[in-house]
Amino acid sequence: MLQRTIFVALLVAIAATGIYWWLSAPVVAAASTTPPPHAPDLANGEVMFNVGGCASCHAVPNQPDRLRLGGGVAIKSPFGTFHAPNISPDPADGIGKWTDADFVNAVMHGVSPSGQHYFPAFPYTSYQHARREDVLDLFAYLKTLPAVAGKVRDHDVGFPFDIRRNIGIWKFLFLDDKPFVADAAKSPEFNRGAYLVNSFGHCAECHSPRNALGGIISGERFAGGPNPEGEGWVPNITQKRLGDWSAKDIAYFLKTGELPDGDSAGGAMTRVIKNTSQLPDADLAAMADYVKSLPPVDGPTPPKRKQGS
Repeated sequence: MLQRTIFVALLVAIAATGIYWWLSAPVVAAASTTPPPHAPDLANGEVMFNVGGCASCHAVPNQPDRLRLGGGVAIKSPFGTFHAPNISPDPADGIGKWTDADFVNAVMHGVSPSGQHYFPAFPYTSYQHARREDVLDLFAYLKTLPAVAGKVRDHDVGFPFDIRRNIGIWKFLFLDDKPFVADAAKSPEFNRGAYLVNSFGHCAECHSPRNALGGIISGERFAGGPNPEGEGWVPNITQKRLGDWSAKDIAYFLKTGELPDGDSAGGAMTRVIKNTSQLPDADLAAMADYVKSLPPVDGPTPPKRKQGS
């Protein structure tokens, strides 16, 4: 009887290990078909760079040039502190030796050229909805920027969150790998805004509450919540809070950082505005139209401010 129990337990352990290994395996773009050659559009790549806020995390800190993408910004989270990597064209320390497939798999699937999972501090949960052509245009644009030498320090993430294989399970739970699908009932401008906000713009990554595993709570998407970096509160951007804002107010805010009441953006949003202020007015208007369309959603209740704060 004991031998049978041990045998069954061993089979269960082997089966569980196999399922874990299967679910946690990195998934990359299929290599069975060769995509058609892509002629890069650098102007579009620059738009994707700005709407994606690449400079906010990857520009070298404490220097004025937002196009020196040597990395190093510390990104705090409940799971540890992540350090944004060098994504300049430097061949040794950056992405200068990457292929198109390497870049697409990194941005859209969160998988490194060596086949490891990237931590989801890199918002590929939103970038997965981008079009491959736009990702390649971004890659082509990055290649035109200055090469910056220098390795970035390792992430400060403790056990068990430092086990990259576990991220495969996280992806199984929170990635859907679904491409963006335009709403045929809406205008091209509206769909452009929906695409930018939900893919490269990754607005929901900060403006949504998260569960204990760090996944966005889907029913409260865009409803605000605690700042993932641990300080302050990220506002609700559905009509629950922005009901008094017009689409023009939203577009103007993304352009200038100025609120309808005359106040201005603060905190991490100032870095976002530095990027969105570079976007074409038509894209700002499209994003504003989409955000204005978000139905009111109740999110977490912000903590009350202390008197005198």
